[in-house]
Amino acid sequence: MAATIWIAIGGALGSVARYWIAVLAAPLSRDLPLGTIGINIVGSFAIAFFSTLTADGARHPLPDVARLFFMVGVCGGFTTFSSFSLQTLDLLRGGAPGRALANIALSLALCLGAASFGYLVAAHLNGSPRTLAQAQPEELES
Repeated sequence: MAATIWIAIGGALGSVARYWIAVLAAPLSRDLPLGTIGINIVGSFAIAFFSTLTADGARHPLPDVARLFFMVGVCGGFTTFSSFSLQTLDLLRGGAPGRALANIALSLALCLGAASFGYLVAAHLNGSPRTLAQAQPEELES
């Protein structure tokens, strides 16, 4: 139960950090979601760096609960793209480039398809094609 609480705290911290970075990056993200791309890059670096540095036998090993707090909680709240990146890297490092490529292709195609389907269903239910992904973060508060 303690791990669940720590993951929840980490998730809250990661989510709030993502929100504020998106707000600050909004002026730069008019033509391309540079804030989101930056968040995903930072999250991908952070999860791989932390997991490598704190694993059993590493330079700074940490207990599982501390690793869960940061990797699942903070990075998960900040961006799930970090988990995808780490898993793809693990496949590549494990000598499975075909599986890594399949992970990339399936994740991109299926997640984009799921997002498209979700958009179409919600737009139909709403009666209008409002694109939330392009809404400014402060618009999403209300």
